[in-house]
Amino acid sequence: MVEITIRKRPRAEAVVTQRKFFKKTARGKVIKVLRERYLRNDVGCGISGCKTCTQPAQILLPSGGSAESKLFLNGHFIIPDTNVFLAQMDLMESNLFNPPVILLQTVLEEVRHRSLPLYNRLRALVKSDDKRIWVFYNEFHSETAVVRVQDETPNDRNDRGIRKATAWYSSHISLINPPVRGQHPKPKPIVVLLTDDLQNRIKGEKEGIKCSSVREYVESLGDHSAQLLDLLSAEGDEIEPTRVQSSSKQALYPEYLPLSAVFAGVKNGQLHQGHFNASQYNYLEGSVLTPAFSRPVLLIGRENMNRAVHGDVVAIEIFDEKDWKVPVDQVIDQEAALKNDDAEDSEDEGEDEMFVQEKKALQEERLAVSAGSSKQPTGRVVGIIKRNWRAYVCHIDSTSLSSSHATSLSQQTVFATPVSRLLPRIRLRTRQAPALIGQKILVTIDRWDATSRYPEGHFVRALGKVESKEAEQESLLLEFDVPYRPFGKAILDCLPPEGDSWVVPPRDPNDPVWRDREDLRALDVCSIDPPGCQDIDDALHARRLSNGNIEAGVHIADVSHFVHPETPMDTEAAARGTTVYLVDKRIDMLPSLLGTNLCSLRPFVERLAFSVIWELTPDAKIVNARFAKSVISSKSAFTYEEAQTRKDDKTRNDELTESIRVLNSLAQKLKAGRMAAGALNLASPEVKIYLESSESSDPIDVEQKKLLETNSLVEEFMLLANISVAQKIQETFPQTAVLRRHLPPPQTNFEKLQDILQKRKGMNLDVSSSGALAASLDKCEDPELPAFNTLVRIMATRCMLSAEYFCSGSVARDTFGHYGLASPIYTHFTSPIRRYADVLVHRQLAASIGYSPLHATLHSKGHVERTLDVVNRRHRMAQMAGRASVEFYVGLVLKARGGESIVQEEAFVIRAFRNGLGVFVSKLGIEGLVMFKGEPKYDADNYTLTVPSPENEDVTIAVFDKVVVQVEVEKDKNTQRGKVKMTLVDPPVARTL
Repeated sequence: MVEITIRKRPRAEAVVTQRKFFKKTARGKVIKVLRERYLRNDVGCGISGCKTCTQPAQILLPSGGSAESKLFLNGHFIIPDTNVFLAQMDLMESNLFNPPVILLQTVLEEVRHRSLPLYNRLRALVKSDDKRIWVFYNEFHSETAVVRVQDETPNDRNDRGIRKATAWYSSHISLINPPVRGQHPKPKPIVVLLTDDLQNRIKGEKEGIKCSSVREYVESLGDHSAQLLDLLSAEGDEIEPTRVQSSSKQALYPEYLPLSAVFAGVKNGQLHQGHFNASQYNYLEGSVLTPAFSRPVLLIGRENMNRAVHGDVVAIEIFDEKDWKVPVDQVIDQEAALKNDDAEDSEDEGEDEMFVQEKKALQEERLAVSAGSSKQPTGRVVGIIKRNWRAYVCHIDSTSLSSSHATSLSQQTVFATPVSRLLPRIRLRTRQAPALIGQKILVTIDRWDATSRYPEGHFVRALGKVESKEAEQESLLLEFDVPYRPFGKAILDCLPPEGDSWVVPPRDPNDPVWRDREDLRALDVCSIDPPGCQDIDDALHARRLSNGNIEAGVHIADVSHFVHPETPMDTEAAARGTTVYLVDKRIDMLPSLLGTNLCSLRPFVERLAFSVIWELTPDAKIVNARFAKSVISSKSAFTYEEAQTRKDDKTRNDELTESIRVLNSLAQKLKAGRMAAGALNLASPEVKIYLESSESSDPIDVEQKKLLETNSLVEEFMLLANISVAQKIQETFPQTAVLRRHLPPPQTNFEKLQDILQKRKGMNLDVSSSGALAASLDKCEDPELPAFNTLVRIMATRCMLSAEYFCSGSVARDTFGHYGLASPIYTHFTSPIRRYADVLVHRQLAASIGYSPLHATLHSKGHVERTLDVVNRRHRMAQMAGRASVEFYVGLVLKARGGESIVQEEAFVIRAFRNGLGVFVSKLGIEGLVMFKGEPKYDADNYTLTVPSPENEDVTIAVFDKVVVQVEVEKDKNTQRGKVKMTLVDPPVARTL
C-alpha cells in the first residue's frame, strides 16, 4: 500500500522524500507502507516585504504595543513550539498579546493530535482579525522538511523540525532587505523560538537559534507584562524530561502509576475505572461509580482521593472487604475547615500537619456511624486516565492575601475559591490580587503535584463585580461550560440569503422544496407552549374519520431542511448540543433567524414540517402510523392556560376547539395505558420566576409551577411521536440509530429511601420493577401533609440514573428500554430547534422513508458515538445551568422582598446529619442546610436529631417532618459569594448557627 500526500502540483525540480513503515490491519495482517511527500521551494514565508516568496505578505513587522519586546529592539517574530499552545493558550488568546506569530504546520498537527479542544481554539485564533499569525507549511518546504531517523522519537523529530524551520526563517530574513553596496546595512528582525522545553532551548542555542522561555519573553514586553504574567500556566514554567521535585518538599500524595500499568490493571480487573464525584457535603469524601459494584466506591480522605478533581476519569484500587466503610453523616465544609490555612505557608512544612488533623477528624467521625449501616466498597486513586479540567469561576479568598501586600501589585500567592463546592481551592500566583477582591474571576487549573496540598492554576480574566447581574449570568454560563459566543460569519452564511423574507414557495412539484412533501395547510393545526415561547418546535391536530377512528398528527419543525450535514452551522450546533434556558435569557443552539422565525411553527404563516400522523381508535389504540415531510399553516399558538380555558369553555364548538378536546381525550387514554404498563409519575422541584416587564428583567416573585391537563396533552403526543419514530429508524438503521434510553437503577440506590419510609412512616417501597415502584409511590400518602407524596416522588427521582442518548449498534438490544416511560424503545424527535440529537433523528427518519439519502457520517457508528458523547454532556450541563439560574433569581427575589433578605417559609426535612438538617422549601424550589452548634444527639438508625429548645427541653426532629425556616441571602465575606442561609424557626431550638 502506498500513501501519497500532495498539497499542490509539484514542480519538476521538486524533492521527493520517502518513509517506509509497517502497519497492522484490523485483521492482524502486517503490511508495508511507503509514504511519499512531494516537497517544493515556493511555500510562502508570509513576511511583509519579502521579494523571494511568491505568496502575498501576511505578517507585518512589530511596531509598538504589547509586541514590542525589550530584548529585540529591531523587531522580531516568534515561532512557538507545540507545548506553548498546549499549556499557554490563555496567553496566546489575550488581546494584550499580539506579536507576529509564525505557526508551523508541525505544531498545528501535533496540537490536533494531542488535544482537539485546543486545536479548535488554535484554528479560531488563526482566523481572528485581531491576531497576526501566519501558518507556514514547513513539512512541504524542501528546505525545512525533516524525515524521522532511526531510533528517533516522534517528539524529538518534531522538535528537530521546529528548530530547522526557525533556522531557515533566520537565514531567510536576510533576503528580504539585502545589503546595498555603499549603504549602512539595515538592522534585521530576530526570529525567536519560543519554548519552555529546556532541552529544546539548549539544542537550539547550540545550533545558533535565538530561544526564549515564555516567561522570559513575557517579562520583556513592558507595559502589559504584569497582566500577561498572570495568564501563564504553571505547567509551562519549565518542561524537562522528568520533573524533579524539590528535595525540601515531602510528598503528600502517592505518585500515580504509569498509564501503561493503569490500562493493564483495568483490563485484567485489578483496577477499576470511573468518573470521580466529589461529595457536596463533605470535602474529605468522594466516590467513583464502577460497573463492578452496585454501590459507589468510597474514597475517604485526601490521600485516597489522591488529587482527583470532580469529573476526572480515574483508576482506583479497591481495598480489602474488611476495610469497607460507610459514608459519614456529617457536613464538613471546606471553607470553614480550612479558613486558617495560609496560601504561602501551605507550600512548605505546614501541609503534613493539616493532613494529620484531617485523618484524625475522619477517624473520630466514623466512631459515631451506626453499626447497622450498610458498608460500601472503599479504595484509592492510583492513576488519572483523563483530566477534565477547564476554566472555573472563582473568587479570591480575601483572608489569603498577605497583610504586607494587601494593596501592592507585587506577585503573591492566594487562594481562589471555586463557586462550585465540589472543587478544591486553587493556589494562584498573581500581581492583581488586591484589585480582584470582590470580583468573579476565571481560573484554570494547571497542575497538582504530589508535594502540594492544593492544585496550582493561573488567572484567565475578571468577569465583573460579584452579585452584578451581568457577571453572575456570565459566570453561570462559564461554570457549566455553556458555549455562548455569538454565531460567526461562516455560520451565518449558511442561512437562507433571503433572511426574514424567506417564505415557503408556491406549490410546484418541480420545486425542490415541494418534492415529496404533503400539503397539510388545510388542517386545523395549533401549537400549545409555555407563555412567551418563540422557538415553537411542535404543533398538533386531530380530526374524526368517517370510519369512526381518529386521525391525530404531530408536526415538528423541519430544521434539517435548513441545517445540512458538515456545514459550519451543523458543526456549531453539534458542539453546542442544546439550547440552554435561563430565567431571563436563552442561549440558542441555532441562529435566531431559524430558531425563532423560519423554523418556528408560528401561527398564520406557512412552515416546513416533519409530520407523524396516526390513525387511532377512540380507545387510543394505534391502527397505523406514517411519516411525511409536509407544509403546514398553524391556526393558533396557545399557551397551556389558554388551551385549557378554550377546552373547558362549553360555549365554544369550533373545529380548533374540538381538535383540542379530541387530543385531550386521547392523551388521557394514552397516559392511562402508559401507567398500566409501569410508567413512573415522578416529580421535580419546579418554580416560576416572575420578572418585571422592563428591560432590567428584575425578579419580583416566585411560585411553584402549576400543571394543567393541556401540559399532559402535549406531553403524551410528544412521547408517542418519539416512540413511533424510534421504532422506524431502528428498523431501518439497526447499527447507527440515534436513540435515548433510561437504564433501570440499581435497587441499592433506593435502600436509604426505603429505610426512611419504613421507619418514619411505616410505608413500603417496592422497587422490583418500574410498575411496582409506580404503585408503591401512589400509596405514599399522608392525609395531614398533602405535599408529602410530591416530596417522596422528588426523592425517588434522585435515586434514578440519568437518561442518555446512545447509538443502537453500541449497546445490547435488551438495554434499549426507557425505565421511567416503561417503553422498550425511545428517541428524541420533537425538538430539533433546541436539541441536536433530534436533528440527527430527523435525518435518519428522512432516509428511512426514502425522502433523502443518509449522510455518510450517520452510517459511521464511531461518528455517532462521539457526537452523542458531546450531546449527552451538553444536555447535563444545560440542565444544571438552568437550575442554577433559578436559584440565583430566587435569591434576588428574597433580597427584593420588603427591602430585606429574610423570609420565613414552610419546609420539609429531607436528610439528617450529625450536625445539621437538610431541608427542602417547596414554594421556592430550593434546598438548604440548617446547622447546629455543639454536638446534638444524632440517631442514624431512625434519622432523627435531638437539640435543646430555648427552655432547655429536648426537641427531636426527623426526616419528613414539616418545619418552618428563616431563609436569608448573605454574602460570604471571604468568597464574596451570596449564599442562602437557613435557620430553624419552628420548632424553636437553642443552638443554631
